[in-house]
Amino acid sequence: MVRLATSKNPYFSASDLELSRPGKSYTIDTLRFFRERFPDPPFFILGRDAFVEIETWKEFHNLFSFCHFIVMARPGSQKNGTPPLLPDALVPHFRYNPEEKTWIHLSGHRLYFKEISFLDISSTKVRELIEKGGSVRYLIPDEIEAYIQKLGLYRKDL
Repeated sequence: MVRLATSKNPYFSASDLELSRPGKSYTIDTLRFFRERFPDPPFFILGRDAFVEIETWKEFHNLFSFCHFIVMARPGSQKNGTPPLLPDALVPHFRYNPEEKTWIHLSGHRLYFKEISFLDISSTKVRELIEKGGSVRYLIPDEIEAYIQKLGLYRKDL
């Protein structure tokens, strides 16, 4: 489904690296893998909820040396004119650039905070709607909806 969802955007690509890796898969290992194979650093996109727990990730201090990060946040989660807060353990490794409105890591990689539109869309919500026979139109790409319907995913036998 990720391949379908990103197929029309040349700036995205999908990988099953973490699914095909035996045992636990850690972000740091995935970033190392891609950094060794591609000249340009990738962008790692995650939600604010995951970012606030980044100190629990394996080798979290090193993550920012491999790529740029984009932290997606809900509108109004940050006061206007103030930089988004970093977890305490990250503060010594970054400086804030007010012109760019971004945090810059010692490696030069950027940490962006971007607000997203507040729509009640989540994988859980989509699965629940499909299970109840509800419409997911405009919540997921048409290709994904067709794929889910074709395979009968998430539906309860009515």
